[in-house]
Amino acid sequence: MDNMSITNTPTSNDACLSIVHSLMCHRQGGESETFAKRAIESLVKKLKEKKDELDSLITAITTNGAHPSKCVTIQRTLDGRLQVAGRKGFPHVIYARLWRWPDLHKNELKHVKYCQYAFDLKCDSVCVNPYHYERVVSPGIDLSGLTLQSNAPPSMLVKDEYVHDFEGQPSLSTEGHSIQTIQHPPSNRASAETYSTPALLASSESNATSTTNFPNIPVASTRPVHNELAFQPPISNHPAPEYWCSIAYFEMDVQVGETFKVPSSCPIVTVDGYVDPSGGDRFCLGQLSNVHRTEAIERARLHIGKGVQLECKGEGDVWVRCLSDHAVFVQSYYLDREAGRAPGDAVHKIYPSAYIKVFDLRQCHRQMQQQAATAQAAAAAQAAAVAGNIPGPGSVGGIAPAISLSAAAGIGVDDLRRLCILRMSFVKGWGPDYPRQSIKETPCWIEIHLHRALQLLDEVLHTMPIADPQPLD
Repeated sequence: MDNMSITNTPTSNDACLSIVHSLMCHRQGGESETFAKRAIESLVKKLKEKKDELDSLITAITTNGAHPSKCVTIQRTLDGRLQVAGRKGFPHVIYARLWRWPDLHKNELKHVKYCQYAFDLKCDSVCVNPYHYERVVSPGIDLSGLTLQSNAPPSMLVKDEYVHDFEGQPSLSTEGHSIQTIQHPPSNRASAETYSTPALLASSESNATSTTNFPNIPVASTRPVHNELAFQPPISNHPAPEYWCSIAYFEMDVQVGETFKVPSSCPIVTVDGYVDPSGGDRFCLGQLSNVHRTEAIERARLHIGKGVQLECKGEGDVWVRCLSDHAVFVQSYYLDREAGRAPGDAVHKIYPSAYIKVFDLRQCHRQMQQQAATAQAAAAAQAAAVAGNIPGPGSVGGIAPAISLSAAAGIGVDDLRRLCILRMSFVKGWGPDYPRQSIKETPCWIEIHLHRALQLLDEVLHTMPIADPQPLD
């Protein structure tokens, strides 16, 4: 921060340009300079007629919240979001990101008690004073890992697509969409030590025996954590499958080439952009041809490079190491759960050199058992309700209870199979942070079917009594 911005603090009587310049000096660097300037200019212009609020904003920002300040309000829009430089986001989140927490997600903000116009109070005006909000983090998220390593450029914060990318700016992850991009930067540890850091988002400051997600393991343990878990009995006595996974490669929504099967004798497999056709422990995507390949897909494929390494540990846990110079984006129910999100509710951005667990067989097995049991119970209750066997208020011929149970009863084999599948896109992300809403809109991605998990699902389904089939009328 330069001395001028401290000694020559502007007031509401100064020109907009001077105020914007001063406030720009206090931004956190998570957004581009252009976006930050547009957002600050927009706010200062809105406050020019409300001098006391503009002075409150200047005081709050230039003193880093050291002095109490009033609400700083703007008009609430119909959908609650603010558009800046062609991007939409919730206003209190935009400004909290600019001046306090560059990696903030919308569900992590809680207003202070004395804020009269907080976003959640649904008033006609919305307070955007960043010091009228506190950051709260969902249980299971290691906050230290949500911030990037200090040597990572600020531009990596939201978008890590190759340099010659002429698509528009990504929209804010605070859009009215439930999916978020959760970032997994690399740890600074030597690769040999990464086995002992199973925490969701390992940071450079985390202890080598970090137990963020293993609360029953003592922190003082000197043995690597993975050894603590190595002696668990197998979930099933069924012999291990011949292949531990199969990998299908897609360009947009079209599968390209044959499905690649990885033998159980090769616990580590590399998926890269090169051209060796020999198979075994390497699936080279560079050798695959597609007559419908576009120039954009071709460009993206050039950046797969060394790709990723998938590693099967124990009975069927899976870890990913990003070897590419560009991030990969993963759909993983395990990481969703670790981040306190609903399954399928997030896209996980794994940075170059990061090594992270993306699948836990025991957790998956518990989930499939619970979902199958829930579906079975709901289907039985639904059948009873349709037959009119559930008395009580609102059960008009059993119809109302049947409707309320239909969602749970609708869990099918496909829903359970999704628990056994990982999806991963190279170079290009998807979701509200990016122009692509689905992985099927990304230029090159893979789908990984985990065979041990599918074996266990088969066992679970076999133990479930099958209800009488209903006539298809």
